[in-house]
Amino acid sequence: MSSEDKMDLIFKALASPVRRELLDCLKDDPQTTGALCERFDTLDRCTVMQHLKVLEKADLVIVQRKGRERWNHLNPLPIRHIHDRWIGPHAERAVTMLDRLKSDLEG
Repeated sequence: MSSEDKMDLIFKALASPVRRELLDCLKDDPQTTGALCERFDTLDRCTVMQHLKVLEKADLVIVQRKGRERWNHLNPLPIRHIHDRWIGPHAERAVTMLDRLKSDLEG
């Protein structure tokens, strides 16, 4: 799979508000699938599992099985790659432009 295909999977996974909220739940600590289902009580277990599968396919969630439990861990590296590729360079350019504007206005 090409890096562009991987990026597409990540962006598609992040397009859903439910999946972004699931990632927020995993931000500080891994969670079992059962615990996540309890937090998303408006969704049935099957729907939560489908969302987790999309996140896992995009490598945003790493699953670890311990006995009968399925632990979901956030993998922050794909999000970091998005930042490095898309956000960082654009933010740097914007900051440079603002700095130049400030200098022009003060000068």
